[in-house]
Amino acid sequence: MTALVNVIVTLGMLYVVPAGLRLIDPAGLRRTARLWPLPAVLGAVSLWLPRGGAATVLAALYAAACLALAARAPSALPRGRAPGPAEVAVVTALTSPAVAGTALVAERAGHRLFGFDLDILALTVPHFHFAGFTAALVAGLVCRAAAPGPGARWAAYSVPAGTLLVLLGYFVDDWAELAGAVVLTGGMWAVALTTWREIRPAGRDRTTRALLAVSAAVLVATMLLALWWAAGEATGIPHPTLTWMAATHGLGNALGFALCSLLAWRRLTADHPRSADHPRTARQETTP
Repeated sequence: MTALVNVIVTLGMLYVVPAGLRLIDPAGLRRTARLWPLPAVLGAVSLWLPRGGAATVLAALYAAACLALAARAPSALPRGRAPGPAEVAVVTALTSPAVAGTALVAERAGHRLFGFDLDILALTVPHFHFAGFTAALVAGLVCRAAAPGPGARWAAYSVPAGTLLVLLGYFVDDWAELAGAVVLTGGMWAVALTTWREIRPAGRDRTTRALLAVSAAVLVATMLLALWWAAGEATGIPHPTLTWMAATHGLGNALGFALCSLLAWRRLTADHPRSADHPRTARQETTP
């Protein structure tokens, strides 16, 4: 499991985060996105070293970059009004790598942070790169681009809420974590449905539409697995092992959802530069 998780996390560090930052704010985060591979390489190298001082130092440098990114999250909030669903999703995306980076430092140091097993800390790293950062980012983009309605708003609120509930479940019990998994799954399925119905048809070319279709379809299966695992942990019913979950749920979300989504949204925003700030513009211009 370790090698597979390391590959997934490396993808998240080196490509997913900087690509996502360009989608969040192409102008304001351009410098951060351009420089991100520097600390990301250090974090990725730390994954492959034995636990100890060298791995911990490299992980700490990556975590520092993640914390600096989280410090910029308040700038994404509007002034003078309550944040909307897309803005809540963006703030969640910007802060999630800090959770991943903190868990990485503890795991590389061999320290059971808050009493968690090292395997759980290791899996927290990909979870908050993908379920935290990428899922929240895509939920926000979908909310902006879709026609006004409860589905897209539910997605943009429930993905951050579900991610937070899963995190809180770590500290409470398996039933709380199951509740978080239910909320997160509902949000991810709302993202998938809205992507399939509204965003995919707006893709100008076949490749973009195919990437969006794959990202939506994959979520149906991977989040069912997440529910199965969480229910098994809470109730004791037979459920997949962590190794099996990494090879199915983890790999599917990393490649089928996250990578395909980011590639598709980059193509959408390349076709319509204004859509980086107002993605609904792209939908209106591409929909007959």
